[in-house]
Amino acid sequence: MKSKLILMCAVVAISLSLCACSPTKQVSVDVSWDDFKKEGQQHISQEVEVAVDGSLTVALYSCPSEGRQWSEAQISDQTVLQQTDHKLVMPEHIGDMPPGTPGQEVWTFKALKEGTSTISMEYTHPWEGGEEEPMLTFVLTVVVK
Repeated sequence: MKSKLILMCAVVAISLSLCACSPTKQVSVDVSWDDFKKEGQQHISQEVEVAVDGSLTVALYSCPSEGRQWSEAQISDQTVLQQTDHKLVMPEHIGDMPPGTPGQEVWTFKALKEGTSTISMEYTHPWEGGEEEPMLTFVLTVVVK
């Protein structure tokens, strides 16, 4: 009887540890203006794990009234990760907000298969016919398991 109890506890412990190690189906990354300005950072790199068939949401500071915007997401391996949505989200009562009120640009991605892919974006002022150094850059390494 005692050996059955020990065996059952071992099975439960192993099951719980395997669940804790499995990647999450829905992952969110939220980067604010303050995150970029910590110690004068203009570049942020992060890494996340997502389960196969899971979704990833990336929300980055954006203030379109400044004339700046995030570039399209550059995905290094589109067989691993696919963009499904991109939108600008502003505060609900934008009419009451002064010019320069920040919002967020939000991207949604789907994890297609196991592997690693990198998402890269730049926050720039899109000048027609000219090139400008990015004000901010964001790189996210996505490990799909």
